[in-house]
Amino acid sequence: MLTLLLALTVAMIAAPIMLRAIGRVTFALIALVPLAGFAWILSLFNGGVFSDGGAILATYEWMPSTNLNLEFHLDALSGLFSLIILGVGALVLFYCWGYFDSNPRRLAVFGAELTMFTMVMYGLVIADNFLLMYMFWELTSVLSYLLVSYYGERASSRRAALQALMVTTFGGLAMLVGIVLFGVTTGIWRLSEISQLDQVAATPGIAAAIVLIMLGALSKSAQAPFHFWLPGAMAAPTPVSAYLHSAAMVKAGIYLVARLAPDFAAVPTWHIVVCGMGTFTMLLGGWMALKQTDLKLILAYGTVSQLGFIFAVIGIGSREATMAGLALTMAHSIFKATLFMVVGAIDHTTGTRDIRKLTGLGGKEPLVAGLAIVSAASMAGIPPLYGFVAKEAALDAVLHEELLHGMPGYMLLTGLVAGSVLTMAYSLRFIFGAFFSLGSPADGTVSKAVAHMHPIGPTLWLSPAVLTVLTVALGPWPGWVSGVINEYLDVRFPEVAASELALWHGFTIPLALTALIVALGTLMFWQRDLVARAYFERPALGDANSVWDNIIRALSITSLRLTASTQRGSLAINLATIFFVLMVFPLLSLILGQSNDIRIIVADNPWQAFTAVLASLLALGAVMQRNRLSGVIIVGLTGFSLALIFALHGAPDLALTQILVETIVMVIFMLVLRKLPANLEARGDSDVRLRAWLSIGTGLSVVIIAMTAMSARVAEPISTAMPGLAYEIGHGRNVVNVLLVDLRGFDTFGEITVLIIAATGVASLIFGTGSFHRQTRRPVLSATVPRWLASQAGSETSQNRHLMVAVSARILFPSMMLLSAYFFFAGHNAPGGGFAGGLVAALAFSLRYIAGGRKEIEEALPINPSTLLGTGLLLSATAVAAPLLLGNPPLTSAHVELELPFIGEVSIVSAMLFDAGVYVIVIGLILHILNSFGGFLDREEQARKDRVKGRARALLEKNEKRRAAQTKRRVERAGRSTDATEPGTPAPQRVSVAGGSTLISEAQRRD
Repeated sequence: MLTLLLALTVAMIAAPIMLRAIGRVTFALIALVPLAGFAWILSLFNGGVFSDGGAILATYEWMPSTNLNLEFHLDALSGLFSLIILGVGALVLFYCWGYFDSNPRRLAVFGAELTMFTMVMYGLVIADNFLLMYMFWELTSVLSYLLVSYYGERASSRRAALQALMVTTFGGLAMLVGIVLFGVTTGIWRLSEISQLDQVAATPGIAAAIVLIMLGALSKSAQAPFHFWLPGAMAAPTPVSAYLHSAAMVKAGIYLVARLAPDFAAVPTWHIVVCGMGTFTMLLGGWMALKQTDLKLILAYGTVSQLGFIFAVIGIGSREATMAGLALTMAHSIFKATLFMVVGAIDHTTGTRDIRKLTGLGGKEPLVAGLAIVSAASMAGIPPLYGFVAKEAALDAVLHEELLHGMPGYMLLTGLVAGSVLTMAYSLRFIFGAFFSLGSPADGTVSKAVAHMHPIGPTLWLSPAVLTVLTVALGPWPGWVSGVINEYLDVRFPEVAASELALWHGFTIPLALTALIVALGTLMFWQRDLVARAYFERPALGDANSVWDNIIRALSITSLRLTASTQRGSLAINLATIFFVLMVFPLLSLILGQSNDIRIIVADNPWQAFTAVLASLLALGAVMQRNRLSGVIIVGLTGFSLALIFALHGAPDLALTQILVETIVMVIFMLVLRKLPANLEARGDSDVRLRAWLSIGTGLSVVIIAMTAMSARVAEPISTAMPGLAYEIGHGRNVVNVLLVDLRGFDTFGEITVLIIAATGVASLIFGTGSFHRQTRRPVLSATVPRWLASQAGSETSQNRHLMVAVSARILFPSMMLLSAYFFFAGHNAPGGGFAGGLVAALAFSLRYIAGGRKEIEEALPINPSTLLGTGLLLSATAVAAPLLLGNPPLTSAHVELELPFIGEVSIVSAMLFDAGVYVIVIGLILHILNSFGGFLDREEQARKDRVKGRARALLEKNEKRRAAQTKRRVERAGRSTDATEPGTPAPQRVSVAGGSTLISEAQRRD
């Protein structure tokens, strides 16, 4: 069972590779895999595993607490649907060999997707776990989207693919809610266990669960009002249509109804939903098929009608109805796959599917016409074909069904007969429209498309021929099909006597109804012009596609209006909304709720109260401060006050971390303040007052809720056991650090991963689509400048740096790095750790940046920050996964006690590797921000200065040229006046003026 699933997966992977390597013949080779699976499944019937009511089971535990075990169950019902999926799938894959003329790159992806469609459908019918089945269920929606959008350059294909995805996904989400509701209510999460549920109708919430589950089945199998996506899916290549309409996707809903109907039929809601919607869909689809002129659309609406027929019959839930419904399912798969492949062959050779352009095709392609006529006759229920056998069984089951005694049975029978009349009519329309002529069938003319068509080759008619032979053979000899179906029914209905499918039951009421159906259907086709007058100019129930478009348009408009009303582009309004909700709703919950024994303790000692008052005064001072830099410093002091409170509560590690975080945040704020005005702009009084009242209200609300929550504890806090657990499990006395890297290491691993993503996001926002990778540039030393001042002397921005800051940075840097190392190594048993040590190192590098800019950091640590981030994540991931190699759970700690000379006993814990990753990531994060944000501002400032210099240089050159031109014009005017002087005047001399030369007189030269 699972070997076949694996083989189909391998075929899916190999398909694109083989298509690119050897071409379209790959489809024929890949078809051998589902064909082999078909043969194996067939061997399980008639003397195989299924004959004695057996099944093949496979279970793999995976998250059993959440009911996500991988459980598979291949019984006779799953085997029957597997035969349809694999058999038709193999023929459709072979058909692709002849259908596609070329081998574009997207055909390789198409081959993988179509093969995966077969694999997913097979996985769906063998999945026993409800949630596992749902996973395969949703994969069919995704694959249908990919396959329908094969011609992605066409707007119609994109629209149809999106429509199919959204409709079926909506139904799938509703079905998921129903599955969860049913599972939580009954405790049953396996399809095979539903039959063990006693008194199904009395189960609480069963009606709601049924409706929700059936929404998934109705949308997947294109039942009204979700039917419109299936005709739209005709935008896909014909092999997709042939497979999707006959054996895949739509058959998922049929399978689910067949599986659930015997158990859920006892619930009144079931018949109303399934039988009622099925009958209506059969009538709607049949009527719509009579209006179409596209061969694929005639078949598409015919599929909608036939699926409604199958739904209505198989949903009854009795043994006879299930027998008839499964027989109809197999018959529909055979004749509908044949007809779609015939239409594909016609479209492929003539270039059209329009019945108004196909006159005379029957005479030119008699073999294909014969295949289509036989299959269409089977669809219409003409004896002695297999479609007649299945339809007669369905009419007989409904006529004698005890579960539908009285009016419900007569109404259902009437609806099925009326739908079958429509089926007969559109079957004739299909045959005459495709191969003869609806206008004048006896005039002997041939349309232009038919006259210029090329012959239909064997690769196009061989697959439909196989299915047609099966249709003809199973009519007179349907015993094999009934035997296969009875192997399931004997297990499911052991107390009911078995029945057999047969071609001849004598002169019965179902036979008379068949004659009536054929006669009325032929009459409708003959009087098609009269029937056409009954068509509404506008659909009586509305156009489903228009309704869909209106819904999507309304949702889009609503979304835009909602976004425009809430996201107005103002950060102040967004924050005010968040703070208002934070202020009002928790307080309302507290006031309206039942709170007893509320104790609010303001402080444990006077120092805590003093610190709280100090922090409040600092916050007030920050509000009143107009200078941005001073405001940032005062806000930082409030953070230092919080660190003091941590220290007073006996949490020095938290106090240290708080101080370091506040300091590094202030440094990053400095980068931003360089680009902002020094002072805040004055605002109106009303605006300030509103902000003030909002701030006061939010602060009071948060304090009251927090103090109330602290006083509401009735159980002993878990924190009292943490010191002991930290020492016994994590081998450390610093509870905070052991929590971060050991006891709650998975949380920390997730957080540092988010940090890396945030760092990448920051750089991406700054640089856009450009690269923020930099090449490492080691400093070049000057012979005349000391090594420790080399970068300051050579910096382009050295005129903006202060020598004392540079000297202080160089002196303090080694000490800070040493302190960083101390915090890292001591953090497991004393205040510190990888996070605190990394922050100290980051502060050291930030100081170097302030002193000398980004070139200073490149000299101090010539490693790309991205490399640091990746290395840190790799170290932490190694610490997480390494214990698995020893058979232990992830993050299992180990420690070694060593005796070192001059030092003494040293305890080395494996969690230090995880802590080292945190240490490196913190450094890499800050350097990433400094190099991207700060470095970007540096380059932007340098570019601004270069632009100013360029403009000044251009202005200077312009002025020089203007002065030169003025001088030249003045000299020329003087020369012209010299020409009028008296004879004997000394000749002018040539002198240089403004880089050129001119003639001036002696008098002018003296002047």
